[in-house]
Amino acid sequence: MIICVGEILADLIGREHDGIFSYDRFAGGAPFNVACGLKKLGAACGFYGSVGDDLVGDFLISFAERQNFDFLEIRKDNERNTTLAFVELDKGGERRFSFYRKNTADYILQSAAAEKIAKIADIVHIGSVPLSKEEGRAFADEQILRARAHGKKVSFDVNYREDLFAGAAEAADVYRKYIENADIVKFSEDELTLFYPESTQEEALLKASSGGKTVFLTLGGKGSAAAFRGGIVRAETLRVRPVDTTGAGDAFFAGVLSALDEGETDLSRVLRRGNVCGALTTLSRGAVDAFPDKKTLEKALAEN
Repeated sequence: MIICVGEILADLIGREHDGIFSYDRFAGGAPFNVACGLKKLGAACGFYGSVGDDLVGDFLISFAERQNFDFLEIRKDNERNTTLAFVELDKGGERRFSFYRKNTADYILQSAAAEKIAKIADIVHIGSVPLSKEEGRAFADEQILRARAHGKKVSFDVNYREDLFAGAAEAADVYRKYIENADIVKFSEDELTLFYPESTQEEALLKASSGGKTVFLTLGGKGSAAAFRGGIVRAETLRVRPVDTTGAGDAFFAGVLSALDEGETDLSRVLRRGNVCGALTTLSRGAVDAFPDKKTLEKALAEN
């Protein structure tokens, strides 16, 4: 089983029609998205996170309960608000984020859950947004410690959001420990450059994958790459006309993790699966609702 831990929030995606600007509400948060993507692909999976005691939190809990996860635990914090992410899209479907995160619940996670998760998960996937707060880092440290004690694998998605940190240098300092302590890591192209500014892409991938890690790199329309034990594999993406790229990276990683969980060892096949999941997700608005199910994925793989 793969259990995803970290932020669950509401994505408020802006749109303008006839001069009126409004926001559509979607369930979001990278690790929650990954869990939803895994479930749609038929993987045994679960999620642990925290919301505020408010209407948005109630919406997210209700949405999560409808996903039929194999494990689900969402704290409701009556002293905090639910985290919001405002998302604006350009004409190409690319996003710009702004977070509402004043006295919010996403990083208040209970250490007691870490042991429970470590016992039942085969892979623990850790989201990065709570790591911008000391409390979130303390939980992640405990979760990794517990996972290691039980011989489980750790997955980490860098998913850097610049307005959550004082600057890129601070984020790099915080995330470096989690990159080094994970077995599976995902970077975007910009994130890889942020962490390895003096290296070529190939050099950075090899550095990041040292110590036996498997590192995945998303490259947007250029596909993706993976590095493992001194080798680098690349795969082209499925060509589509994107409507909204929200959640595409999460869908990619859900495809990757589900393939690894099924025992797939050919990284070119793993990348191909992730690429198709990511591309299909960009064809409609929102993240989770746009994720492909297993039948849709298999059909796209067969046709492309």
